[in-house]
Amino acid sequence: MTNATAAASLVELARLVREGEVNPCSGPLKIGVDLGTANIVLAVLDADNKPVAGAMHPSSVVRDGVVVDYVGAVRVVRKLKDEIESRLGLALPKTAATGIPPGIIDGNVKVIVNVVEAADFTVSAVIDEPTAAARVLRVREGAVVDVGGGTTGISLLKKGKVVFADDEPTGGAHMTLVLAGAYRMPVEEAEVLKKDASRQDEVFSVIQPVVEKMAAIVNRCVQGHAISTIHVVGGACAFDRFADVFRKETGKRVVKAPEPLLVTPMGIAMNCKAEN
Repeated sequence: MTNATAAASLVELARLVREGEVNPCSGPLKIGVDLGTANIVLAVLDADNKPVAGAMHPSSVVRDGVVVDYVGAVRVVRKLKDEIESRLGLALPKTAATGIPPGIIDGNVKVIVNVVEAADFTVSAVIDEPTAAARVLRVREGAVVDVGGGTTGISLLKKGKVVFADDEPTGGAHMTLVLAGAYRMPVEEAEVLKKDASRQDEVFSVIQPVVEKMAAIVNRCVQGHAISTIHVVGGACAFDRFADVFRKETGKRVVKAPEPLLVTPMGIAMNCKAEN
């Protein structure tokens, strides 16, 4: 998959998720389940990693990479699975891949796997989220930063291999809390405000210190490594000015992926073995 192909595939997957459509496919499929803090995403690709279908549901069942509502998480994954099967008119393969923040403890990994398997899948692969993103973006050298709802995950790659990985508890949820405090509004209203595209500049001016903190975390992680480029993915980096702040704070070249929210789910699915 070339970079241009990856970008086109991300845009197409976003369209399928947004419009609730599917692409025709008669061959084996790959399934990826991303249990995010802000959203749970189920991505379906064909054997050539082309998007077939996708579905997403706002998530409150995971915090900082830890499942805090097991039953709710299983319910959402099953709901997404049922939605896609209804659109496709066929049952999805049993095998699926899932993702984890880098550095979480084995017990939490097991819980994430259990959630996916309780939704009638068999987990064949577990991959850390920034590494999944790196596969989509074809990154072999540099840093991949996955800015999620609860955490910021960082992977440093050399010759295609991860040489360092970390996950820090700062993400989109922290942006929401800052907004709620600044505007003296409930967290639920602040979350809606954060996603209001018409007020993006106003919102970003308030939450910019959170982004600067994320950049400081990345700066600390890249110390001692010859990193020239930082790739940012994840829903919390969707702001137009996000990459500019990272460039200023890190002094590095910063590349924001198209449809950043879907990069990691797509990479997770790419790691699944294609099955009928």
